Amino acid sequence: MAKIEEFLTQQEEEEVVEAIRQAEKKTSGEIRVHIEKSSKGDIWKRAMEVFHLLKMDNTKQDNGVLIYVAIDDRNFVIYGDKGINDVVPPDFWESTKDEIVAEFKKGNFKQGLINGITRAGHELQVHFPWDEGTDENQLSDKISR
Repeated sequence: MAKIEEFLTQQEEEEVVEAIRQAEKKTSGEIRVHIEKSSKGDIWKRAMEVFHLLKMDNTKQDNGVLIYVAIDDRNFVIYGDKGINDVVPPDFWESTKDEIVAEFKKGNFKQGLINGITRAGHELQVHFPWDEGTDENQLSDKISR
């Protein structure tokens, strides 16, 4: 794939951002999607760098979830911070990854991202419900590049 912009159309990107908004409506957790051309090496190391750069490691309850996509590498990472990672079932991240992969293999990148966001959002809602009095959206919902 030549350009990051070819991964998602503008309309698809808006739908992914809306999925993030919906997933975060009932949770204090934060979900971000970051897309770049290549990780230029170890994808996990790069995903952790991005997690830090996006300040996802600064959430109050360590409940940030990053979906990091390296287009030309044909690879992605879904990473949950310590708070969420400690409470989800042991196979949660792997089964979420499988759901994303199933759509990516069909070329349905938007739907793969939305499926991952929806699953992560559900778990965040279960373990970190929104508290009207104290919670706020701490991070942008926009896709970063």
